[in-house]
Amino acid sequence: MSYIKDPKGIEVRSFEMITEELGDRADRFSEQEKPIVKRLIHTTADFEYADIVEFQNDAVNSAMEALRSGCKIYCDTNMIVTGLNKIGLGKFGASAYCLVNDEDVAREAKERGVTRSMVAIERAVADKDTKIFLIGNAPTALFMLLEKMDKEGENKPKLIAGVPVGFVGCPESKAELSKYDVPFIRTNGRKGGSTVAVAVLHGILYQMYERDRY
Repeated sequence: MSYIKDPKGIEVRSFEMITEELGDRADRFSEQEKPIVKRLIHTTADFEYADIVEFQNDAVNSAMEALRSGCKIYCDTNMIVTGLNKIGLGKFGASAYCLVNDEDVAREAKERGVTRSMVAIERAVADKDTKIFLIGNAPTALFMLLEKMDKEGENKPKLIAGVPVGFVGCPESKAELSKYDVPFIRTNGRKGGSTVAVAVLHGILYQMYERDRY
């Protein structure tokens, strides 16, 4: 039985196959955006991401600037935090966190009759060092982030990855991003998820490695 055993070899061949199958569908993306699109496909094995992912307001450069400044990254699930490359983020002094499982967040959410994601976002927005928001699960988190940003526009994020997955409020929350002058990457429609949010950030982060290598 013959197959590729080397992890790096598997990844390299996977991206070669993705590039081949994508063909000219990737032509509408910039050179900075293409690696992110390919990483989304690599993560999901779903080529529809080439059609539903959207980049606005110089999102990639804005995110790179924030990461180089050593910003904090708010994630709406602990799964995203776990999936991110901590060593890679550490090279730039950046870090990721999530608040949805904090006891006081849960208590306040129950008292107010709202989701924990909404309360957690309110607290994250209040932290001036939090410049990137990865929303892969809760549309309510994205709605609340935009609502708070509207009221407190001076702390505009450097990147919103609006990629929640689901049905109720999911496509609608992503559509709301169009109303705001903020750098964002989104997956239009129902598709997304925590792994997709991780892929977005890694697609940016790994490009930064390559630049610094030379």
